[in-house]
Amino acid sequence: MCGIFCCFNRQGDLASYRPRAIACSKKQRHRGPDWSGCYMTKDTIMVHERLAIVGVDTGAQPLVSEDDQLVLAVNGEIYNHLALRKGLKNQDATFKTHSDCEVIMHLYREHGTGLCAMLDGMFSFVLLDKSVEPPRLIAARDPIGITTLYMGYHSSAPDTIYFSSELKAIHEECDNLIAFPPGHFYDSNTKQLERYFKPTWWDGDKKELDIPHNEVDYKLLRETLEASVRKRLMSEVPYGVLLSGGLDSSLIASIAARETDKLADEHEKYRRERKQAIAEGKWVGEEKPLASWPQLHSFAVGLPGAPDLIAAKKAADFLGTVHHEYTFTLEEGLDAIAEVIYHLETFDVTTVRASTPMYLLSRKIKAMGVKMVLSGEGSDEIFGGYLYFHAAPNAKDFHEELVKRVKNLHTADCLRANKSTMAWGLEARVPFLDKQFLEVAMNVDAKYKMFSKGSQQEIDSDGRPKMEKYIIRKAFDCSPDGKAYLPDSILWRQKEQFSDGVGYSWIDGMKDHAASVVSDEKFNAREERFPDSTPDTKEAYWIREIFEHHFPSKAAASTAVRWIPKQEWGVSSDPSGRAVSIHTAAYDNKA
Repeated sequence: MCGIFCCFNRQGDLASYRPRAIACSKKQRHRGPDWSGCYMTKDTIMVHERLAIVGVDTGAQPLVSEDDQLVLAVNGEIYNHLALRKGLKNQDATFKTHSDCEVIMHLYREHGTGLCAMLDGMFSFVLLDKSVEPPRLIAARDPIGITTLYMGYHSSAPDTIYFSSELKAIHEECDNLIAFPPGHFYDSNTKQLERYFKPTWWDGDKKELDIPHNEVDYKLLRETLEASVRKRLMSEVPYGVLLSGGLDSSLIASIAARETDKLADEHEKYRRERKQAIAEGKWVGEEKPLASWPQLHSFAVGLPGAPDLIAAKKAADFLGTVHHEYTFTLEEGLDAIAEVIYHLETFDVTTVRASTPMYLLSRKIKAMGVKMVLSGEGSDEIFGGYLYFHAAPNAKDFHEELVKRVKNLHTADCLRANKSTMAWGLEARVPFLDKQFLEVAMNVDAKYKMFSKGSQQEIDSDGRPKMEKYIIRKAFDCSPDGKAYLPDSILWRQKEQFSDGVGYSWIDGMKDHAASVVSDEKFNAREERFPDSTPDTKEAYWIREIFEHHFPSKAAASTAVRWIPKQEWGVSSDPSGRAVSIHTAAYDNKA
């Protein structure tokens, strides 16, 4: 992934704004430390901060078409770019680079804004069409919002529109700001946002959701997730996997380890054939870059003795990964909070809690020369993994809450996975949020995803507990090639939210610190200080104060969304999994 900045005004002359535009984009250069590019016309300025993953030698951006009529800046990866190239009507189309993103310009020529629905990947982009008068600008964001994108303008000059990967690049330029909605595109011809992502499991035009009634196909679930991981190994640089020892990251690590072994075998065969061809004077191709180490590397973080570190080591030993374990102290975590909030650009408590360890770990990973990691975000939203889902009264309510959580992933878990890693120029890819996998998993009847607590918990015919995320656990409770995917202690481990799993004292320490720095007098005046999204705890107040220091405008605050469990089900508003009674280490007197 990278960083993009764009300023567009059809009637304006932006020549004098170029130095300012470059300065704005520089604020997000951590996203793309490999190269910076700027393209300018009278009405448009595009700046791109590049993190090179695919097309390393030739993919500098903004990309300009052969005829100089289209200009493109992209943040993300297009996994089906080769298939899209083959599917072009114009098979004589000229490609200037090996970048996976260049195909977007050719798709635009043939399909217009219809191209957005054709892309399989994580992406945000801005595309300028100079061939028409007035010039046309298209901006778009991937279906779930895995990549980040903001849009805004200033009320004194509403015809000048700004886009950026991070809020910090434009928050001082705009007094009207939004997080660009996932699954939408913006067209300067209409000056409107339009939704292009219309999956079968959610129709945003309907007031009532259609509840799916499909049976569980465990084999299809497993194979679709495996395919999702496989396509995300598209890389020309070393990669690894974030491994917390929880179900989600462990499944991704298990599949990635199998696929990496296959890739290593393929590379070894390729090297032998190439060596022989060179010796015989028959070699005419280019050398393929080795995308990974021969053995998968995994990474874990936590306070000393944290539950996640213990479980991650167990999973890594089972999978045979080269495992790297990092610990941090409570003081180191607290010292990083201000930086974390600056990079996250949110005051949501649970996101800040979980992002701090991820932020610290990402720095360690990048220092090893790794540019890309796989991560397990999305599974909890798809399968109802958060423990408060046990309180759902029926399958209809369960499914509606799933859809809501998936739709809002860009405000919390996707934001965390993107920004806490990209703060150090590390790209995180999330296989659970693959479009095809979502089609399969979100169309399963929610009655198969529901679970009960305590003595009410059902046991299946194989003696497995019907616990949270039962169907994805069951899908991988097999050994199709004679080798199990995971040990039972990991495959059937209870859900731990990342902010809990790194060490129970992490959240407790954040609360204690907030209590020491936020006086009762301050807290009692919270509604006057923060009339919008008023903090309800001292921890939330402390985080909000830091956010306001970095981003003081009301417009900036309006882009943040708080993650709260569904209180209509009678559960606690505390986002920690330990606030739910069925957690094995639950707080006292919590729902």
